[in-house]
Parts: sequence; structure tokens; C-alpha cells
Amino acid sequence: MIITVVGLGVIGGSFVKALKGKGYDVYGVDCDQQTLEMAKAEGCIIEGYLDGHQIISQSDLTIICLYPSKVLDFISEHTFKKGSIVTDVVGIKSYFLNQALSRIDQDVEYISGHPMAGREKKGYLYASQEVFQNANYIVIQHEHNQIDKIEWMRQFVGQLGFKSVKIMSPYDHDEIISYTSQLPHTLAVALMNSDDEKYETGKYIGDSFRDLTRIANINADLWAELFFHNRDYLLASMERFEKQFDLLKQAIASGDEKSLKEMFWQSSKRREKLEK
Repeated sequence: MIITVVGLGVIGGSFVKALKGKGYDVYGVDCDQQTLEMAKAEGCIIEGYLDGHQIISQSDLTIICLYPSKVLDFISEHTFKKGSIVTDVVGIKSYFLNQALSRIDQDVEYISGHPMAGREKKGYLYASQEVFQNANYIVIQHEHNQIDKIEWMRQFVGQLGFKSVKIMSPYDHDEIISYTSQLPHTLAVALMNSDDEKYETGKYIGDSFRDLTRIANINADLWAELFFHNRDYLLASMERFEKQFDLLKQAIASGDEKSLKEMFWQSSKRREKLEK
């Protein structure tokens, strides 16, 4: 089976590294020749291409690891093998999928995906097969998908180390991701930007601050695109958060210890449930 990974950054690079030794013929497409040479030298790809037209037309599976708008451009500019599967890793689905399906040949099975893994650093140098270990993966099913191809994709990504592979609609994906992924990024950005810089903050932080703000080191171009194209779901998640934050403020301001502790107990129980 020929697999081509397009875009060998952190996620795409992690794909080729996780696929190494799995019995597939893996190729890479990237705009950076040095990245392709590194991936080939490490034995993660058989060959790399700056222009993917030749290899894409032969590939049984194409994994496109680019920004949403760049994925759409790539689909429009390439001809995929009939009967092959094409997937992506973008963090928004309903808007994006409508655009993608309007551009791709009907003889190609388009199965959108979302690995819930990554790092705040960019580039192949930060890619690792460990990125996927015990992470979650979402396979997006739409009305034109063949059930057997969806099941094949579920099993395929299961080989790469993901602990949970869920199948859901693009709309359900966008709603839950607005809460579990996009909202935390808004909080991290707001927390960092609320620093009045009166003190040398870095000298007074512990693990809690480090954990909460790790993702504040954000890819501005990518996340602006994700936020705007999932605006309604994200704003709804932000409003629910604001209500809970206001309840905390009110309890503290009024000295309502009982209400404050009840909120602590509720959050503790919910957090423990996540690990089960």
C-alpha cells in the first residue's frame, strides 16, 4: 500500500515516523527540501517530493497535514488515484468538509480526521512517534462515506498508538472541540496577556502556571483560522465558561465559602471522571 503524507511538520512528521516499520510504502511531500532529506535519511519515507503530482496520483492513502485553507488548495490542485482514500488533520470540520467535498473527485473516499495530539513547536525536528502514544483520534463520518472505509480508517489509525479512536459527525466534532481544544487555547492566551509584568513573572511560577500556559505559545495563523471558522460553537463555549468564572468571583467577593467549596468538589469529581 502506498501512503503519501503531505506536510512534514510536527503532525505530518509524526505520521511518517509512526508508520516506519509498519509495512507500508511511505512517501512525503513538503515545500522544504531539507525536511524531505531528513525524513528520507531517517528511513521514514522512501522518497520526498516538492511537487506531489506524480506520487499523489499513485497513492492509496493521502494524509494531508496542512492548514485548513492550504488543504483545500492542495485538493483543488491535485488529481488523486480513483478508489483511494484522502484524509486530513484539520481542527475544524463542518465548514471545511463542505468545501473539501465540493473540490474532490467523487471516485475518491474523503475521510476527514483529527489527531488530538501535537506540540506548541513547529517543524519536522519536533515530530516524534511518541506524539500519538495514548492520544485520542477522531474520525469524521459524513453521508457520502462508505461504512467499510470508515472502519478501515479507524483500524489504521489504531495502529499508530492512539488509545481511543472515535467516529462522529463533523458538527458534533466542532461542538466538542470548541470546548476541549479551542477554549483552553483562548484561556491560555488571556492568562498570559493579563500579566501586568510588575514582577519578573518567570521567577515566581510553578507547574500549575506552566501547564496552564504551555499552549499560549500559539501558531497565530493556524489558530486564527480555526477560531473564525468555528466561531459559533467557540463563542458558546466561552459564554459557558464566563458564567462559571462569574460564579467563582461572586462566591469569593461575598465570602460564600459553602458555594466555593461546592464548586471545588464538583470540578474535582469531573476531573477524576475524565481519567476513567
